[in-house]
Amino acid sequence: MKNILVALTLMIFSTSAFAGSCPMMAGKVKSKIEQAQKLHEAGMKAHSDGNHGKSEELLNKALDLFKS
Repeated sequence: MKNILVALTLMIFSTSAFAGSCPMMAGKVKSKIEQAQKLHEAGMKAHSDGNHGKSEELLNKALDLFKS
């Protein structure tokens, strides 16, 4: 019984401690989205200008942001 009580207490307090990390995680996601958007825009401009090698490079960098 004592072990169950200790386990429940730890679960209750640990979930509230992890709840504080949500804003930090959201900030990281927003930052990656902004970086990817800039790379996307630059990649599409390079594509429009006929520089397809540069376009592929930039768009692959944007995709790589979401792999890490």
